[in-house]
Order: sequence, then structure tokens, then C-alpha cells
Amino acid sequence: MPMIETRDGTPIYVNDWGIGDPVVLIHGWPLNADSWEYQAVKLAEAGYRVIAYDRRGFGRSGQPFAGYDYDTLSDDLVDVMTALNLENAALAGFSMGGGEVSRYMSRHGGKNVAKAMLISSVAPYMKKADDNPDGVDDSVFEDMKAGLRDDRQAFLQDFFNDFTGEGTDAGGVSDATRNWLWSMAMLASPKATLDCVDAFGRTDFRPDMAHFKVPTLVVHGTGDKIVPIAPAGQQAADMIDGATFKSYDGAPHALTATHKEQLTSDMLEFLGH
Repeated sequence: MPMIETRDGTPIYVNDWGIGDPVVLIHGWPLNADSWEYQAVKLAEAGYRVIAYDRRGFGRSGQPFAGYDYDTLSDDLVDVMTALNLENAALAGFSMGGGEVSRYMSRHGGKNVAKAMLISSVAPYMKKADDNPDGVDDSVFEDMKAGLRDDRQAFLQDFFNDFTGEGTDAGGVSDATRNWLWSMAMLASPKATLDCVDAFGRTDFRPDMAHFKVPTLVVHGTGDKIVPIAPAGQQAADMIDGATFKSYDGAPHALTATHKEQLTSDMLEFLGH
């Protein structure tokens, strides 16, 4: 089933590989399902049914002009899970995708979810505030949107240098991989790319954290310059009862690419393999 239709009629592209307990992989901004390539193949080979879909507005999914808030995005996740009859599923959200996982756990009661994974996730709250002093200043998100409006192509080309930790001891990928990430970003709707900066940057998921009632793995790099570990991974691990927290020393944001073997091993261990 390469496409499913959401409740508001938006077509969502879905990869559905393998047989076994389902693992749903939710991608980061501004990528698509293909960014999970390494993990998806390994998980399917290990005996899981791996579902990775393109968020609305990204990749091969439909590009409506609205609906880029986390209530709608978590509803899309429900529609994917319902269309594929998924039960006893593990949800894994990378970066922005951690927001869908978090909102799904609260808004939809974690229905049919057995385990959760937050990887370089934006949850629980990225934006700096009096009660979130380690967060990111709001001006950063405004600057991002200005850069996207002026020259989206060049802005994102530069963005992926920090994304993958180029020039750092624990980061860096091949030019080909960085170009591959950029090519995914170029498939996205410009409107979705803009609106999702507000969604992942300014949505407060702290109230959602109490709704994680399943075993949860939190993975974050200490050198992440896109989503700092303190207001995100560390805070999520502190707020989710019984969470397993793994920090990767010096690692950048793009763990699915820069630390693909270590991350996949940790995911498989958490899932029971």
C-alpha cells in the first residue's frame, strides 16, 4: 500500500517492509521516509514490519497549504496506523518526528503502541522561556524562516553542515550523503517547510510527557547544534517515567546517518533483538 488517505483527504506515501511486529519510523525536518534507509533495512531484516511514511507536505505525500500543526500531524499518524491495521507497534520519532510520537501518546492515548523511541527529538520543548532556560532563543526560528523565504535551497545546503556535524570529531558524512539529504529537502513544500519551523520550534510537549506509559528509549547527541540535548533529550528522559536514556558523546543531530550502526544496534536491543 504505497499511499493512504488521511481524514482530510491528504495522500500520505508509505513504505511498508517486512513481516513481524510493526515499527513505525517518523522522519525529521525537512526530510522524508528515505532518511531512515539504513535503519529500515536492518530492522526489516531482523524480523520486524517496518513502516516509514512521508509527513504531509514532504517527500511524495500531498502538499496541502495548511495542517502543519502537531494535532493534525498526530491525526495523520493515527490514519496511517489504522489503514495498515497496526497493533503492538513501536513508534520511533527522529527530530521533528518526536513531536508526533509525543502528541500521539497524549491526544490518542498511545493506542496500539507497545514501545516508543525519541531520537534527537525536539520534545519536550525547544523554545527558550523563563521555565525552559536551556532552550533555543525564538530569534533563531525567525532567522530560519527568513533564510527559507529568501533562498531555501542555499539555506538548507548550509543547514545540513550543522545537521551532520561537519568538521567535528564525532560528526561528518560523505558529500554524497549530505547531497542526498538536501535532495530530500528539495522535494518538500516550501509552505510546509516554513510552517513546520513554528511547529517543532514552538510547540510545548511538556504536558505530553506524562502520557508515555510504555517503555521508552531516548537517544541524543551531546554535540547536537540543531536540537540541544538539555531542553530536549535530557529533559524528556527526566520527565518520562522509566525511560532509557542514551547520550552519544559529541554526536551531532543526524544520528540516523552519522551514527547509523550504533543507533540501529541500540534500537534493536531496545526492541528485543
